[in-house]
Amino acid sequence: MKLSPSVLDLDMSEIEKRIRRFIKEYVENSGVEGIVVGLSGGIDSSTTAALSSLAIGGERVLGLLLPEKETYNPKDIEDAKFVAEKFGLQTQICDITPALEAIYSTIPIFNPVEKICKGNIKARTRMIYLYYYANKLNRIVCGSSDKSETMMGYFTKWGDVAADISPIMDLYKTQVRKLAVHLGFPAELASKPSTPALWPDQFAETELGVKYETLDLILYGLEHFMTIEDIAQKLSIEKSLVEKVKSRWLSTEHKRRVLLTPKLEYRTVGTDFRLPRNTY
Repeated sequence: MKLSPSVLDLDMSEIEKRIRRFIKEYVENSGVEGIVVGLSGGIDSSTTAALSSLAIGGERVLGLLLPEKETYNPKDIEDAKFVAEKFGLQTQICDITPALEAIYSTIPIFNPVEKICKGNIKARTRMIYLYYYANKLNRIVCGSSDKSETMMGYFTKWGDVAADISPIMDLYKTQVRKLAVHLGFPAELASKPSTPALWPDQFAETELGVKYETLDLILYGLEHFMTIEDIAQKLSIEKSLVEKVKSRWLSTEHKRRVLLTPKLEYRTVGTDFRLPRNTY
């Protein structure tokens, strides 16, 4: 099986059309007024916001900018505002610093040195704001997780992955970047280094230990049932890197599943009791 960057090539006009239709139909079938999206200034949220605006009109899309003092970056705010202006969506800035500090102060065992625990509070606090606005305005939350980070479990459970729909979750990061260029994003923004912004100087590729250009091809190979040896050989990389990626992919499966429950009755929610919309 071929394994080169070309295997990730897609017809971006068709991809745009399909995602826009998916968003539009979901909003219409849900009977809601529109969409709320967390707009961080990163390429995933920017692309999602753009597609949402193209699908249902920018006046029905609210981009929430949720800065906090520890990771505040003026460039992120600038990029988020650029996207909002280009695609005509509404924005609201909410400084979540006071909320975070209140939460920290009320947890008896809180330790600011524990970056992951503290960072997950930030991701889940952002989710609270997104869902408050969605509830208040009768809208849905549109997530912006991509396939690379979802497969790697590189997200906070009940945090940045929490959403009602996630339109780009079946696109690898490098594909999202190409889609962004197709939508008219400048190359600088499309190639902007990814970060969850949970603590200062946090970058996704550093934590994942591999560039997205390589990671996406490894994940593509695993998705298509290629062996570790074959992937390593075709990409001219160490087998240990492929093993590391596969191990993380498999070990984080629990983060991608709905709540597990033992099979006790005729049909079980989330497994063999899943209904299409408007069934009854």
